[in-house]
Amino acid sequence: MPDPRFFEDLGPATLAELASLSGARLADPAGGDHRISHVAPLEGAGVGAVTFLSDPKRLADLADLDGAACFLKPEHADRAPPGRLLLLTSHPQAAWAAAAQRLHAPRRHDGAQHVHPDSELEEGVTLSPGVTIGQGARIGRGTWLAPGVVIGPGVTVGRDCRIGANAVIGFALIGDRVSIHAGAVIGEAGFGAAGGPAGVVDLPQLGRVVLQDGVTIGANSCVDRGAFGDTTIGENTKIDNLVHVAHNVRLGRNCVAAAFTGISGSTVVGDGVAFGGKAGVADHLTVGAGAQIGASASVFKDVPAGETWTGFPARPLKRWLRETAWLSRKAGGRESKG
Repeated sequence: MPDPRFFEDLGPATLAELASLSGARLADPAGGDHRISHVAPLEGAGVGAVTFLSDPKRLADLADLDGAACFLKPEHADRAPPGRLLLLTSHPQAAWAAAAQRLHAPRRHDGAQHVHPDSELEEGVTLSPGVTIGQGARIGRGTWLAPGVVIGPGVTVGRDCRIGANAVIGFALIGDRVSIHAGAVIGEAGFGAAGGPAGVVDLPQLGRVVLQDGVTIGANSCVDRGAFGDTTIGENTKIDNLVHVAHNVRLGRNCVAAAFTGISGSTVVGDGVAFGGKAGVADHLTVGAGAQIGASASVFKDVPAGETWTGFPARPLKRWLRETAWLSRKAGGRESKG
């Protein structure tokens, strides 16, 4: 269930309504009155939820659905166990997105006051001119907010934090002694899209950002909220300017990321990992604890703990050095013969 501090509950809705809204067809019309209260990913769908399955490799997961409905391609319907609540569509993910928009809505700033009366500020919070704080937000003692900072509804900021000018924070839980520099954006929607019958549609991003104690986020960097779960940055991790951390990334403690680093969605990074400038990591990978990723490296495979990788595509440093030396010798040899 999306965090109610950040998302408004618009449900419930019947399966018949969701089928009509999304253009899906009920596999069993007798189930049209079944009520759905929320959306969920396939692995967490329980009673009252609606999920989707588009990858045939995960058809076995349908057996684990506990009273949840599922958007599914018609050609996969006969693979579902008996009694499952199925909505058949050629575009399961886009149909799920339509259901999510019907059942959940991001909370927006409510009211005309810059500091909402329902927000909670501990003693010793310093507000500069032009700060906006939404309803239900909580700011800890000793925190300083520079001019133009926007704190969204429900956001929690811990004690002794420093938030730079024009930083925007939403859908986030932030620990103590966190520094967020000017122009950083925390908690915006990550990049999620799916093909639908009328073209590409945005996928609702219903998760949060969690910044643990002592984290630093550089100027104009972006940390996207999770697609459904959390994007997490561990204690004392330091992120440079102009870095992008995508949705559902789990970044460990005491990591460092130099400018222009990009970490794609659902990547898991262990403790003490270092990224050189302009390093890039593809989605759904694991970078082991203590690994080092060289500047401009492009990582397309899991990186074992403690190893140093560099190059395009990234590979272990010693291998990259041997290959580079070999290529240099071969290129030099051809030139001398010419």
